[in-house]
Formats: sequence, structure tokens, C-alpha cells
Amino acid sequence: MRTILVVEDDPDMAAGLRDNLTFEGYDVVVVRDGPAALRAVAEETPHLVLLDVMIPKLDGFEVCRRMRQGGLTAPIIMLTARGQEIDKVRGLELGADDYVTKPFGVRELLARIKAALRRADGIVTPGGELRIGSALVDFAHARVRRGEEEFPLGHLEGELLKMLVARPGQAISRTEILNAIWGLEAYPTNRTVDNHIVSLRRKIEDDASDPRHILTAHGVGYKFVP
Repeated sequence: MRTILVVEDDPDMAAGLRDNLTFEGYDVVVVRDGPAALRAVAEETPHLVLLDVMIPKLDGFEVCRRMRQGGLTAPIIMLTARGQEIDKVRGLELGADDYVTKPFGVRELLARIKAALRRADGIVTPGGELRIGSALVDFAHARVRRGEEEFPLGHLEGELLKMLVARPGQAISRTEILNAIWGLEAYPTNRTVDNHIVSLRRKIEDDASDPRHILTAHGVGYKFVP
């Protein structure tokens, strides 16, 4: 049975998530603040984490950062009432794999969870490393090193980067990326791809505002230039 860790301080929301996930056959662990979430990750080894951004003691962003820093490789889906793109990108930069904005439909959330778990099962991480400019991408340990900085690499960011790198110089449409990585059942949008690209650029490019390797193919999507 798959274990899902739910980090949510709203009692009604937490109860609703627990009931729906339990009905779907998941083993559900619910905690209500940041420190409790970090303890639960160490004790329960969840297959997926649903992490609310606005939780007590440590916010979701800091919890996500510490989980990845501590070696958690399971997918993290952030739950946020905020609709600002900068908050979504920040979560991706810290290692989150996906985000769902409240209020959300149960069917959409369940679809995203199933898609994330399926992707995690199917990931084959290369044992080597990939040099892109001044950045060293370590797929095996899900991280990017650039200079003195180190960044976590989310599952979806890694899959997106692999897809681009496998076809250097070729423009790949957002639709093709969405279908290949997210799947239609996960309710993705073009902004989903764009946000992941922004996050990848901030980790890999020396100047994310003037990228040299992950480029926009205007009117199409994106392409990778070695």
C-alpha cells in the first residue's frame, strides 16, 4: 500500500483529504505543522507528500527545502491558496514536483497524485552527470551544482530536462511536453511547462534572464542548445 503524507493545518481540509485518499486505497498520515512533517518523513518514508504552503512553525517552502536536503526523493505536491506564479516557481526551485491551487477538485488532485506516483515508478536515473555550461546536473542524486550553489532537481524538472537534452537544437512544443511528461489526465496547462522552465533556468543558467542553453522557440515551445 502506498503511503501519502498530508501536511495540512486546516482540520476540515485535512479530514477531507484523509477520507478521499483512504477511499482510494492509500495509507494516509496527517500532520499539521512543519516540524511534524519533517519527523513524519523520517519515520514513515512516504511515497508522496501533499504539502500545504501556509502551515505553522515552518512554512511549506522551508519544509520542502529541508525534505529535499535530507534526501527525500518521493514526489512533493504543494497545496497553495496563492495564485501568483512566483510562489509556484519558488516551490519548484526548492524541489517540489507539482502544485495545486486551492480551491481544487478532488478528481484533479487524485489525477495529479496518480500521475506523480506513476512517473516516480518509471524514472530511470542515469548514473552519470551532465555538464551544461557552468552547471553540473546530477540526475542520480537529483541536484544541480553551479559554482558554490546547489539546487534540488525535482522529478518533473529532471524529466523535462532529459527530454530537451535528448533532442538538441530541436524545438519541442508545449503540447508534446505536456503529453509526454504530465499526461492529459493530470489537468496540465501551458503555464505548467513555463513554470518548470523558469525554475530550470534559475538553477542551470548563469543568467536566467538571458538563457544560453534552455531557449524559447517562439510560437512553438522550447529547445536545448549545448
